[in-house]
Amino acid sequence: MTAMPIKLLLAVDKDLDRESIETLLTREGGVELVGVVDDLDSVWAALDATNAELLVVASPSSSDRALFFIDQAVRQNPERPVVALADNLTDGYLRRVFEAGAEDAISLAADPEEIGFSLQKVLARRQGATTASGQTTAPLICVLGPKGGTGKTLVSTNLAVALAMRGEKVVLVDLDLQFGDLGLALGIAPDRTVYDLVKAGGSLDAEKLDGFLMTHSSGARVLIAPTRPDQASVVTVEFLREVYGVLRSMADFVIVDTPPGFTPEVIASIDISSEVIMVGMLDSLSLKNTKLGLETLELMGYQSEAVTLVLNRADSRVGITDDDVAAIVGRAPQIRVPSDRAIPRSVNEGAPIVLAQPRTEAARAFRQLAALVAPERSVAAKRPQQGGFMRLLLGRR
Repeated sequence: MTAMPIKLLLAVDKDLDRESIETLLTREGGVELVGVVDDLDSVWAALDATNAELLVVASPSSSDRALFFIDQAVRQNPERPVVALADNLTDGYLRRVFEAGAEDAISLAADPEEIGFSLQKVLARRQGATTASGQTTAPLICVLGPKGGTGKTLVSTNLAVALAMRGEKVVLVDLDLQFGDLGLALGIAPDRTVYDLVKAGGSLDAEKLDGFLMTHSSGARVLIAPTRPDQASVVTVEFLREVYGVLRSMADFVIVDTPPGFTPEVIASIDISSEVIMVGMLDSLSLKNTKLGLETLELMGYQSEAVTLVLNRADSRVGITDDDVAAIVGRAPQIRVPSDRAIPRSVNEGAPIVLAQPRTEAARAFRQLAALVAPERSVAAKRPQQGGFMRLLLGRR
């Protein structure tokens, strides 16, 4: 908890008791209420009439008024984080809350200390471009693809290894909690997974988290997904947010390999990410889904300049031209990864192509992506890597 109380603006749905909500938020003394909106139909000017650092919207679950209020509040002031406070956070409502733009969602049944700590974490994430030690937090990059089979894991693993070869500290997170295969793609045995981390219990810090990260020969670290689908349910959105916060204090880059679709875990990851990489392929169905994915990011308020479009199998002869791609998707890809027989072989062998076949056009494309992600970071200033990896640095811009 920080020494200074949070300057909080509270908006309370008319179906809830305002006084009980105020008491719940201020009982522990870490919150200073600088304003209260009595109901969610109030004049919007009230939202800008205070110096609030944080907006809390309290409502019953499945409240369309609250969702609309959150959406408009985020649009009106994107710099001020919004937290939803509801009595029953079902998966469906949680998804809608994050889609509306909320930074976090907290149950009204939580105790005051837990609520205060959650609010402090939200504010720290938004204001925390720096950590407690004054170090800049690492960029968090989400690799997305609306449907499976586009090559998200291929892109995630090769980007992570390419950055590690540049001397960066990289942590790769497998967010496909039911069917993740980052360990297989990197040739790493899943001796420790995120499921084991959750079951370990206790507080989470860098020292503890470090013990659950597997290390690739390139130096990239990996937080592996559970080994069985039934273990996925123990990994909550709140836990992931805490993990991301710690990882960003430990690494130069955090890369999140996501499952298909916009699940609550994916939405929460996008919400705190620095950049998104959207992966598509050169066929009409994939391009249509890529367009829908980009439109969804736009609806979530994600800045288009923070989205990098990667086209996988970009040289396939399927009758789709570059102009067709731009017309369907609405933008041209920044990175084009060509088809190569060495790619499936490298995946099967657990050896990313940037290592297995560094002279191929595909490997060059992934190094270009690494240079695009980290254009201002000096390779020469980084620590030398084992195995002569620095000799492979051909992709600087």
